[in-house]
Amino acid sequence: MDRTSGQTPFVELGLDTFGDVTVDADGRRLTDAEVIRNVVEEAVLADRLGVDFIGVGEHHRDDFAVSSPETVLAAIAGRTERIRLGSAVTVLSSDDPVRVFQRFATLDAVSNGRAEVILGRGSFIESFPLFGYQLDQYEELFEEKLDLFSVLLAEQPVTWSGETRAGLRNQQVYPRTAGGLTTWVGVGGSPQSVVRAAKYGLPLMIAIIGGESVRFAPFVDLYQRALTQFEHPQLPSHGDTPRTLGVSQACRPRVGVHSPGHVAATDEQAKDELWPHWQRMRNKIGSERGWGPTTRAEFEHMASPDGALYVGSPDTVARKIAATVQTLQLSRFDMKYSAGTMPHEAMMSSIELYGGEVIPKVRELLATEAATTGA
Repeated sequence: MDRTSGQTPFVELGLDTFGDVTVDADGRRLTDAEVIRNVVEEAVLADRLGVDFIGVGEHHRDDFAVSSPETVLAAIAGRTERIRLGSAVTVLSSDDPVRVFQRFATLDAVSNGRAEVILGRGSFIESFPLFGYQLDQYEELFEEKLDLFSVLLAEQPVTWSGETRAGLRNQQVYPRTAGGLTTWVGVGGSPQSVVRAAKYGLPLMIAIIGGESVRFAPFVDLYQRALTQFEHPQLPSHGDTPRTLGVSQACRPRVGVHSPGHVAATDEQAKDELWPHWQRMRNKIGSERGWGPTTRAEFEHMASPDGALYVGSPDTVARKIAATVQTLQLSRFDMKYSAGTMPHEAMMSSIELYGGEVIPKVRELLATEAATTGA
């Protein structure tokens, strides 16, 4: 069944990276420039394999190389044909909504309508002092800037006022897009964030990096109930992607999940390849946030069928993704394939298996489920 048949629900299957600074085969730390060029090559491979989406995150610290996702995505746009291009995530709180819109509208132009943006508050705070914002305004900054961004999406003269930036009065903003800018709101686990996304009628991207995916089902239910309360359209069918919906519906709500993972020939190989890099990354971030060191037992639990790590053979990963899609009724699943210092070659192999074997298997599983249940 194809995405327009109306019989088998269509889910977009994508990949995300934060441009993690990696090592080579000899353990040498790559430069930021080398990492960024590798990210472009990874996206080119994903495009060739038929992956639906590539997301590039924004960070401002020494373990991630990408601080300007849209610039990297523009480079990717010039070497790809069909893959959709987006951020994962753009830290709107410490940026200017008008400039963010203009940059992604420009990306949309150079990519022939393939740009998306995922807006979030960010789980790291380095951008706040870097750009002169106060952490005690963490909530207010995002709320106001998202409000302005929602107005910009109409691509009409903007009149807006707030406390965190200068107001606008009948202001034109350029460039305009040809078909609207698909805009998601990224959330981590706060009901208030879910309701905020519904308030503006924007698609919801849930970052699941710990725990069972089923525990996020109440968030999806809350989101859909909030959409009704705010009198926004309900979720379109899975076949209604932004470009098939038309200009006026380009931002109709959808639900996606972002989770980390790694694919190799066997479950044990995948876990053995991922573990040392995941451990190093988890312990570094954990030490900054007051967590204790991780263990292999914790890693194995997260890699289990109920855990948040999508790691294993193509069959194992495909079954786990399909189960999550079915449980949460998703229209997008993005696997974060980068993991700390994991070498570029291992990530390329994982992408090859994800695009060549995991995606077809997920589609097969979902089609079989739909035929069995009559969905």
